[in-house]
Amino acid sequence: MLVLVAPGQGAQTPGFLTPWLELPGAADRIAGWSDAIGLDLAHYGTKADADEIRDTAVAQPLLVASGLLSAAALDASPGVVAGHSVGEITAAALAGVIDDEAALRLVRTRGLGMAEAAAVTETGMAALLGGDPEVTVPHLEKLGLTPANVNGGGQIVAAGTAAQIAALTEDKPEGVRRVVPLKVAGAFHTHHMAPAVEKLRAAASALTVTDPKVTYVSNADGKTVATGDEVISRLVGQVANPVRWDLCMETFAALGVTALIEAAPGGTLVGLAKRALPGVRTLALKTPDDLDAARALISEHAGA
Repeated sequence: MLVLVAPGQGAQTPGFLTPWLELPGAADRIAGWSDAIGLDLAHYGTKADADEIRDTAVAQPLLVASGLLSAAALDASPGVVAGHSVGEITAAALAGVIDDEAALRLVRTRGLGMAEAAAVTETGMAALLGGDPEVTVPHLEKLGLTPANVNGGGQIVAAGTAAQIAALTEDKPEGVRRVVPLKVAGAFHTHHMAPAVEKLRAAASALTVTDPKVTYVSNADGKTVATGDEVISRLVGQVANPVRWDLCMETFAALGVTALIEAAPGGTLVGLAKRALPGVRTLALKTPDDLDAARALISEHAGA
């Protein structure tokens, strides 16, 4: 069984969209989505520097667009889909819950709302490498931080104010080897994002929604979701609540997943899977050069 996953914010790098735009029809699709949301995706994906694409309002639509573009080029039929943070919007489109343009419109609202919420207080996120969650989580809470992403494979991402993140670097939980600041512009998946939830809920109420055509795994709790309305409800709520990618990977294992492909810009979720899902074949779509290997993997695992 194949799972197709979509990465979250922080996976973007300058120019990463450039090779994907060389595929037939890709530039036209990107241009259409850009017109629909009032954002020049081609410019930001090919010419913008790291600071420009760190902007939440830019990064999130760019990630969803690249994920959908790479998945379309792959033309896969996965048995399971899931997304990390904003990647859940990509996953919702891949599952047929909403169409591609609706996904781009929704993520544009999400990115703008979260950027606005992040501007209220200087906040950020940092990955903790190593350590035991049972020790790390109470330590974070003592510092006033939220375990915003529990990613599995020994990784937790903390979120909070800039002062709280600075305190964390000076006072690491026992067993944590490193604290790595992330290239994001706010404390996502915490109470700091509450104002964005209402804006996203209003936008979501206008969507045309259908039930998932494949198994959809929610990053709120790793559970499978059978109705489109529930998928959208969870997409709205997860903006201000932690991501439990560790539980998603537990569900992949329970479902009998044998291969995992990560949509562009792939790499982050494959790295987590290699540590947490031994025996599962993995592949990241970084450029179109990876498509042939991905198709070969699909031919072995998609129908299992």
